[in-house]
Amino acid sequence: MKVTLIGATGFVGTRLIGLLQTSVDYELKNIDKQESLFFPQYTELGDVRDLEMLKDKLNGTDVVILLAAEHRDDVTPTSLYYDVNVGGMQNVLAAMEANGVKRIIFTSSVAVYGLNKTNPNEEHVADPFNHYGQSKWQAEQLLQQWYTTHPDWNIDIVRPTVIFGERNRGNVYNLLKQISSGKFLMVGKGENKKSMAYVGNIVSFVKFMIENVTDGYNVFNYVDKPDNNMNQLVAHVNKVLGQHIPTTHFPYWLGMCGGYCFDLLSRLTGKKLTVSSVRVKKFCATTQFDATKIQQSGFKAPYTLEEGLSRTLRFEFIDPPKDDIIFRSE
Repeated sequence: MKVTLIGATGFVGTRLIGLLQTSVDYELKNIDKQESLFFPQYTELGDVRDLEMLKDKLNGTDVVILLAAEHRDDVTPTSLYYDVNVGGMQNVLAAMEANGVKRIIFTSSVAVYGLNKTNPNEEHVADPFNHYGQSKWQAEQLLQQWYTTHPDWNIDIVRPTVIFGERNRGNVYNLLKQISSGKFLMVGKGENKKSMAYVGNIVSFVKFMIENVTDGYNVFNYVDKPDNNMNQLVAHVNKVLGQHIPTTHFPYWLGMCGGYCFDLLSRLTGKKLTVSSVRVKKFCATTQFDATKIQQSGFKAPYTLEEGLSRTLRFEFIDPPKDDIIFRSE
């Protein structure tokens, strides 16, 4: 099977290529605007916004895995979210049709639901609160419309919650680093639950979809259950690192005031800071999502959530790698 990945030079894509290359059943190609540090032998340079390039490079493909996205909180101009995430989807679909490719796996996001929803499942109404979520939802809508006129296609969408793992420098890493430093400040009571997904499980599910979810239009939330609240997460970090980590609780309003101050400082200095009002809001939000559908799919995650957290903590803070290769995301 010839599998063409688009945008797989990043965190999730690198782990996915690493998993798929262990099987002789796949012929792999990765199209990305950046060279892969781990898998240059599979990578061909190209931008998802370049339709003619995609038409050329998708020739002979059996299944497309679309990972390319603008996803950070601080992308400027904001039009890039739509140029890449929505316009890129339009180009991929057109290039697939030109080459007779009828299978696509798309990594969307639970950001399409918005904040503070009550354990939404895949049928929950979309209500994205930021440009990233809105652009991902618009990309999904393109797939919905496409399927109405292409019912013989196989379209699979996975909506992961926040993904973490070794070498990732996103929000979960920043949180774990702050907790492990002993200078952690808890905004709110710490009872808000956080759905998470370990990268090793996400890529295993994508492989599962390639091999088992081969018909129709399918949407899956991806969450590693059970969900932890912030207090439980701090306790797990304490256990793995073998240290007592004191926490001071601050009220939400005070945390948001601090976030707005950092927003102002960022605008005045022109620097991108690790603290912002958006990140405080996301930290304090309940981000809990229903995973019943994936649990009933037959997929068995190779790692528990606790194992994923422990592997990440040990890799980053106990026995860090000798190289400095990291992936920056949210």
